[in-house]
Amino acid sequence: MSTTGSPPPTVADVVAVLERRYPPAWAEQWDRVGLVLGEPRSVVRRVACVVDVVPETVAEALAVGADMIVAHHPLLLRGVSSVAPTTYKGRVVHRLIRADVALYVAHTNADVANPGVSDALAARLGLTGLRPLHPPAPGSPAHGEGRGIGRIGELPRPMTLADLTRHAATVLPPTVWGVRAAGDPARVIRTVAVSGGAGDGFLTDATAAGVDAFLTADLRHHPAGEHLAEGGPALLDAAHWATERPWLDDLAAHLRAALGVETYLSDLDTDPWTVHVASPLPPSGPASSPTGSASSVTPQENHTPGATATARGRTAPTQDDPHPAVDDKEPRP
Repeated sequence: MSTTGSPPPTVADVVAVLERRYPPAWAEQWDRVGLVLGEPRSVVRRVACVVDVVPETVAEALAVGADMIVAHHPLLLRGVSSVAPTTYKGRVVHRLIRADVALYVAHTNADVANPGVSDALAARLGLTGLRPLHPPAPGSPAHGEGRGIGRIGELPRPMTLADLTRHAATVLPPTVWGVRAAGDPARVIRTVAVSGGAGDGFLTDATAAGVDAFLTADLRHHPAGEHLAEGGPALLDAAHWATERPWLDDLAAHLRAALGVETYLSDLDTDPWTVHVASPLPPSGPASSPTGSASSVTPQENHTPGATATARGRTAPTQDDPHPAVDDKEPRP
């Protein structure tokens, strides 16, 4: 730990602390975690914690004088043949190198950790009695000690699905996307499964666990519809960034306690969706869907219609990467 009179930590010191808490061996085989850029002997006085490594979060980190960025999503998840500054990712790499700012990624190894990404998400909802939604396979490096993708827990009090959706929209970081739900709005919810990031690969786990509702991100039309038709738990679909941003608080607190470094937490909403307008309800009231749910909850309604990327500080990246990164907990073909 850096204390008065002792030398400040180095990049290597920060890496060592992170890899004790989130060992790279816990990451999925397809994932790319660990130190991406940075001289191990360089001094670190301030760490910027971000979900996404994009030009805007890099600019934030440089503006606050960060010596290192710790990110959740990999910048270089898929292989590249060049990091030339004429490419989107290459420009990010060159800017960090010129500024002598290190970059470290903790992705699926932080998802599976205990505590990890989904613990922070569960805490926002007030869930207690947590256990893994999708435990690692026996014999795998991450198996045991409560680790696994997602968490299952109990609400402090029963809520209807409509009330839980409003609650989630209130306690999660605000986004234009907000939170939408699928199922009977009056259904009483006591047990909830959560999974930070894209979680529709774990619908069967949520059903098998017998929970009343499952909150995650990036749910797709057909898997969600079939899940509900087969009697699965109600679904809450939040913005991807919002389900993972809570983890940054735990990450920063751990770095401060272990190393005494200053931390900066990025609250820049990197969710790509910039406008949300709820459909007007018919004069007779909410129309029932085939599953019996009603479109009666619009927690995004206090977002100004017509909000733009410029207003949120985001600019659209150029599409010169033919293989954009994917952030699923399991790879898609």
